[in-house]
Amino acid sequence: MNIVFMGTPEFALPTLREIYNSSHSIMSVVTQPDRPKGRGQIKVSSPIKNFAIENNIPVLQPENVNAENFIQSLLEKRPDYIIVVAFGQILHEALLKVPKQFCINLHSSVLPKYRGAAPINRAIINGDTHSGVTTMIMDKGMDTGDILLIRETSIEKDDDAKSLHDKLAEQGGKLVLETLALLEKNNLLPIPQDSDLASYAPKLKKEESLIDWKIPANNILNKIRGLTPWPGTHTLFNGKRLCILKSEVIKGEPSDRPGFVERITDSGIEVGTGEKRLKITEVKPEGKKAMPVKSFLSGYKISSGDKLG
Repeated sequence: MNIVFMGTPEFALPTLREIYNSSHSIMSVVTQPDRPKGRGQIKVSSPIKNFAIENNIPVLQPENVNAENFIQSLLEKRPDYIIVVAFGQILHEALLKVPKQFCINLHSSVLPKYRGAAPINRAIINGDTHSGVTTMIMDKGMDTGDILLIRETSIEKDDDAKSLHDKLAEQGGKLVLETLALLEKNNLLPIPQDSDLASYAPKLKKEESLIDWKIPANNILNKIRGLTPWPGTHTLFNGKRLCILKSEVIKGEPSDRPGFVERITDSGIEVGTGEKRLKITEVKPEGKKAMPVKSFLSGYKISSGDKLG
């Protein structure tokens, strides 16, 4: 089948790779325009563009994917399907009607749970033990289209947003290929979503990174995992930002106070919370590199009874 692929970040790469290595034909890749990045603000190509160039796939980078002239150029190609994976622009109804069949989206949750921009992060922050990927027929709503296939996976205790992202990206690529195979045989029945079961995963904000020590340690740990690698989580120590990279939950004492350092060892800084203690094991002080707590303690003066936040 003839495919137009739309995607931009690393998450979309495994799917593009699976389609490229299959019997289907990629007519072109559509990705976001090169964007300035880093201190030098040098324009950087997306991972999808780089893969396409390496493999001689035509690349299109419209500023507005819904522009009439761009839609017309796709109509001339008339693909069987448009596959969309983390593209970065909302597709309007006119664009959704371009393919002979329909547009397929890969979403990184088990729909209708966690529609929206940050399903991987929100699942971990909320303490979920399962996640997954879904292929669906795109419609004009936000992740509301009919479901094609779902593949579930467990969220392990040591998973953070990065590790779960990588796991779901690989599974998503295989699920898209499986979806195409069943569609090619006309052996797949779309299932409407139950909107009563829907939940939303709003975009992450930098302000979310500040730790509230009054909530239970388990919730703080889930937040640290869910906001890794971006925007990360931090507290304040001596008026400066202290990023918490790794931690674990341990038993507390009735006398513990939220945000106060209760005990210090070479292996961690134990802080009181709303329930149990959070043992901090790796940090990144403001303006410094990431370091284990043992290294932090050799360069910074912190004592039991000090308050964080």
